[in-house]
Amino acid sequence: MRIKYTISIVFFVALVIIEKENNIISRVSDKLSLKQTPQTPQPPSGFSHILLKHNGSLPSLSKMDLAFMLMKRRLENYSEHQAVVRGGSRKHILLLATTRTGSSFVGEFFNQQGDNMFYLFEPLWHVEKMLTLQTGGTNATVAAKTYRDVIQQLFLCDFSLLESFIEPLPVDHITTALFRRESSSSLCEESVCSPFIKGVFEPYHCRTRRCGPLNLTMASQSCLQKEHRVIKSVRVRQLETLHPLAEDPRLDIKFIQLVRDPRAVLASRMVAFEAKYRNWKQWAIDGDVPIGDDEVRKLKGNCDNIRMSAEVGLRQPEWLRGRYMLVRYEDIARFPMRKAMEMYKFTGIPFTPQAKSWILRNTQASKKTSSVYSTQKNSSEQVEKWRFSLPFKIAQVVQKVCGPTLKLFGYKSISSEEMLTDKSVSLIEDKVFNFL
Repeated sequence: MRIKYTISIVFFVALVIIEKENNIISRVSDKLSLKQTPQTPQPPSGFSHILLKHNGSLPSLSKMDLAFMLMKRRLENYSEHQAVVRGGSRKHILLLATTRTGSSFVGEFFNQQGDNMFYLFEPLWHVEKMLTLQTGGTNATVAAKTYRDVIQQLFLCDFSLLESFIEPLPVDHITTALFRRESSSSLCEESVCSPFIKGVFEPYHCRTRRCGPLNLTMASQSCLQKEHRVIKSVRVRQLETLHPLAEDPRLDIKFIQLVRDPRAVLASRMVAFEAKYRNWKQWAIDGDVPIGDDEVRKLKGNCDNIRMSAEVGLRQPEWLRGRYMLVRYEDIARFPMRKAMEMYKFTGIPFTPQAKSWILRNTQASKKTSSVYSTQKNSSEQVEKWRFSLPFKIAQVVQKVCGPTLKLFGYKSISSEEMLTDKSVSLIEDKVFNFL
């Protein structure tokens, strides 16, 4: 027992040393100050999560050995990180959105950039799932800090914190459970495509290759070799919580916030997430929506979060000056190449012929190749599609609870069912959002 606790103390001291090297020691102290009780369990965030198993107990000696190895790797990479940031042009881009706003489609604009890009698709899926399991419902404050910590480490090509949230836990940094691995071209390249063993693992159909389980150490090495890194996430609720990332000297980070007409978002969610939106579908049939229902309040909360984040970004506080861009999905759908060029110019990343070619091919897809989850769209058709599936009564409710959000982003309200389905009436104002 004494040996076990001695190792734990040594591990903690080593962890603090690393955090000092990274100029974020205060954040670790904040995390370790979180109190846990059987009645109100709080999942650990930051590197303190590695100190605990999922059940909150001290890790085994083998897990401690693993942790020491991870720290050694971080120390070896630290000098390289610093040298690149001081003398290189590495960019870190965080694409922020909510579900059904076209973020997977827009994320592909960067995913298809080429060999110089390391793109991650929704890595926070694992974090949200684990925090929800541990608490019975995500604690917003803890979740926000944990999301930020995971994003920060992933931008530094450190997968150790994310690894602690993957279920089942990876063995020797190898996992078969990474969410939507095939949506990240970087994780399907030959350098990270380990051979699969017939009869032991099923082949993982990773884009054009059949790969074995993902080795996160190899993924980290591949990430370090890329010049630019992009993460797409629909789980960050407030831009303000990411303030420390903008002040991290190791990162040259920019934020792109993707928004969409809340009426269109709801219409899309009612199709994609039928079980979760069963009440809305019933209300659409009945024609009567109880305005005080929890689902309606949740819709209002989502709209308010999006609007407040955008208001912070558009105010351009000092920490966000030159780092924030607001993009409407409707503008991207109507003018994909123009908006892609604007986004690339904003990020300072070269707009490659490969990315341009993908955009041209995938914004004119036929109805036969397009599905609810597909990134192949006839993009101009997607803008108006919701107007013929969302009942007028439901649209009115969205306008009532999301009015300030619609106004900020330049979406016109409708006053009649005829206006809703009249395609000659545009519901999108011409609006320029200053972000430079």
